[in-house]
Amino acid sequence: MVLAFKIGFLEVSWVDVVDILLVSILLYQVYKLIRGSIAVNIFLGILALYLGYLIVRAAQMELLATILGQFMGVGVIAMIVLFQPEIRKFLLVIGRSTEFRENFLKTLNNWRQEYHDDFDIQQIIDACKTLKATKTGALIVFSRDTELKFYAETGDIIDADVNKRLLLTIFNKTTPLHDGAVIIYKGKIKAARCVLPVSENDHLPPQFGLRHRAAVGMSENTDTLVLAISEETGRLILARNGKYLRALKLKQVEQKILQYLHNQEPTNWEIVSEEEETPEASAKV
Repeated sequence: MVLAFKIGFLEVSWVDVVDILLVSILLYQVYKLIRGSIAVNIFLGILALYLGYLIVRAAQMELLATILGQFMGVGVIAMIVLFQPEIRKFLLVIGRSTEFRENFLKTLNNWRQEYHDDFDIQQIIDACKTLKATKTGALIVFSRDTELKFYAETGDIIDADVNKRLLLTIFNKTTPLHDGAVIIYKGKIKAARCVLPVSENDHLPPQFGLRHRAAVGMSENTDTLVLAISEETGRLILARNGKYLRALKLKQVEQKILQYLHNQEPTNWEIVSEEEETPEASAKV
């Protein structure tokens, strides 16, 4: 083993340097995933406890090391239970960024392009125009990979072609289907009145209401694009991978939806800053 340098009695090899670097990167990525949620405090507490365990074991404090060792023995199971949403999100991020996904699913992506070529996006845009003008709340989930059966079953199965009049009817305040989300898959409205997970991100704007937090939460937990329209202001946002875009024109909304459906979306989404908002930004969305 080739030594990199020596500090007192410690002999540090290049393998150790790489090991430390990789662990640092891993911890930083985990921190980025849980930043802004209560999970970060739990993570820091577990990390501090583990460091304490290493110290007492190195100091040969047998009684305390035994007690902490028993706790650390079930620590993995406890972390899986406590961090189940974050672990799911972490694995989803890895799956999206691997070369395996890009190469192995190339054929599947081509197939997606074929069936989405028949998707009448204008029906969505026309419906959004009317919903914004009438300040009618709406929540629409676009999925290109899966029909989201788990979430679809929380609502009412429709399995109908995308149609402006049908969307306006669903989100009409007087209908029983308006309170929830619509899931669109393969150019069809799979279900309506669906329940979505709400984001626990503390850094979302305070004016975001439950509908917008559900849009961000769904984008955090699934590989979907979510559109939300405010019932109070008529403001529209698009959520993707836990990030959101707002203050978009309908033409930009159409472009983003098509980019997602054709798997041609840009690498990074930029969150619109408060300065770019209209004077209505203080109103609840």
